[in-house]
Amino acid sequence: MKRVRINAGKIGLVFKKGDYNRVITKGIHWIGFNESVIRYDLVKPFAAPVALELLLQDKELEAMLHIIEVKDNEIVLVYENGNFKSIFTAGRYTLWKELCNYEFTRIDLSKIYITEKIQKSLFSYYALSKYIRFFEVAAYEKALLIVDDVYIKTLESGTYRFWKNETSIKIAKVDLRQLQLEISGQELLTKDKAAVRINFNTQYKVIDIERALLKNKDYEKQLYSAMQLVLRAYIGTYTLDELLERKESIAQAVFEDTKSEAVKLGIKILNCGIRDVILTGEMKDIMNQVLVAQKKAQANIITRREETASTRSLLNTAKLMEENEMLYKLKEMEYVEKIADKIGEISVSGDGSMVKQLKDIFSVNR
Repeated sequence: MKRVRINAGKIGLVFKKGDYNRVITKGIHWIGFNESVIRYDLVKPFAAPVALELLLQDKELEAMLHIIEVKDNEIVLVYENGNFKSIFTAGRYTLWKELCNYEFTRIDLSKIYITEKIQKSLFSYYALSKYIRFFEVAAYEKALLIVDDVYIKTLESGTYRFWKNETSIKIAKVDLRQLQLEISGQELLTKDKAAVRINFNTQYKVIDIERALLKNKDYEKQLYSAMQLVLRAYIGTYTLDELLERKESIAQAVFEDTKSEAVKLGIKILNCGIRDVILTGEMKDIMNQVLVAQKKAQANIITRREETASTRSLLNTAKLMEENEMLYKLKEMEYVEKIADKIGEISVSGDGSMVKQLKDIFSVNR
């Protein structure tokens, strides 16, 4: 006989001539000379030295073990004393029950929705994250969930996680903020055959995500084409001068004609307007010449108006002086004073009136 001690936290399996015989726990045991003992640590997984089925015939040993069978389409999350420990994939696993408190969460990977209660912090672990696909929908977005090319539902903003398997999962997102569409450099002909380039802006929002994505393909391109066609139709009905004068009314007309079409695309048009009207080639030179001619004509009109006003003023003054001798004398003295300001020295004699002498000096006939 041999004396064998099994310490606390250990367990022993007794084999007799290579065959499993019994299990021994903490304490001192006597075994025969033809028996051997394999000791196991109760905090470590149990690795069977022989076929597990043979060992499990011992009901005492079976009661000491957690036996976890994991199928091909499953994983099992293992928690030890309340903390996440590891993940078991397909296979058979055995753990001792006595010292550690184990909990197990079995997950069927053939489904897509994560219905199990799993702490969010665990999703960052690579051991688990490799089994998960996730999608993020921003606060200003909505998204369509499409499973195996079938629309399932509309997703609000948030983070969505699904189990990774052979099922196809897609999400189609739409920005719900106010968006801008620019129709730039459109070369169009006006009613009077003037070639112009139009830059046109449109502000819009997506209001029906299902209609925009499921019932229409490339809703933005369709809106662009609709705006382009309506704009082209309106520009062709106005002359160049009318176009330059009525830009706002044309933009409003385009808005009214396209808003019903936009609703079919799941879109609401908020505003639109012509940003630029650019003349091309020779037309630009012609318009510059017209502008110069117009400004010259306006300048000539102003000059003629001022000359007429000056002449009328002189005529009125002459009539007043003709009717009033005193006014004539005062005007005469005013001009004498102005001329005298330009002369350094004037000599007069005592013969006759000084005013008369000054008059004679400045007389044109002298």
